[in-house]
Amino acid sequence: MPKITYIEQNGNSKTIEVDNGLTVMEGAVQNNITGIDADCGGAMACATCHVYVEDSCLNKLPKAEEAEQDMIDMAYKPNKNSRLSCQIVVSDEIDGLTVTTPEKQT
Repeated sequence: MPKITYIEQNGNSKTIEVDNGLTVMEGAVQNNITGIDADCGGAMACATCHVYVEDSCLNKLPKAEEAEQDMIDMAYKPNKNSRLSCQIVVSDEIDGLTVTTPEKQT
């Protein structure tokens, strides 16, 4: 099972095994990761699952599609590493992925 590391703004880090086929957001919600609100439940209708992907992990992910990028633009302090965790599907290829939550969600 792939391991995803979530780094919260308070510095706490949690590495969790997440089932293939779930999203990084679902893994966070199921494991009570603070900082990923997921208000829309993964429908990509908000940006409250915004995360920053560690530079070394970016090449493991497919490029954000236009609709995701539009939502990221509404997130709090987006940057080049910003992704919506509801759009990152867990697979063996992303084992070891590290994401950091922003200061707050919009």
